[in-house]
Amino acid sequence: MSSEVQICNLALTKIGEEQILSLTENNKRGRICNLHYEPTRDAVLRSHIWNFAVKREELALSVDTPSFDFTYQFALPNDYLRALNTNLDASYDWKIENGFVLCKSDSVKLRYIAKITDTNLFDSMFIEALSSRLAAEFAISLTDSLSLQAQMFSLYNGKIAEARSMDSMEGTSDSIQDEGWLDARLSYVSPYNA
Repeated sequence: MSSEVQICNLALTKIGEEQILSLTENNKRGRICNLHYEPTRDAVLRSHIWNFAVKREELALSVDTPSFDFTYQFALPNDYLRALNTNLDASYDWKIENGFVLCKSDSVKLRYIAKITDTNLFDSMFIEALSSRLAAEFAISLTDSLSLQAQMFSLYNGKIAEARSMDSMEGTSDSIQDEGWLDARLSYVSPYNA
């Protein structure tokens, strides 16, 4: 089990900095950790389909309707970060705008990445990726080293690649939804090949 402070301390030690006792510590390290932790956590959650952060929900129909192009709108969950897929097939147009799913269907089931704030739920690979990304974010402010920042971003990218590899072994991969463009591309006959 890790806490926000422990994750920030992992990041700080990666760049050779002293650890903190809390995110509200009144020193440069504490202020930098407090500033970067939440937005970086959410960015890392959005960057990969972390199994612990995937949720499914049938969305609530809004009483308001879109002004044009769509018939219905559904409020996104409060913890929504990134859509993975819906029950809407390719024949339905849908868009996410201003906290709503806009579509022509009267029901929407959404599979999405949620904003997980409870560190006890974090996967160990997520903690490694998050601490590496935080280290990259901290590097300039705390060490003034562009090369260290680049090293930490490289470490972060390696952790994300490792997580993708591990996840590919934990079930079937998400299918790519055909939207017709591939068939159109494949059926095109060039006038030069005719």
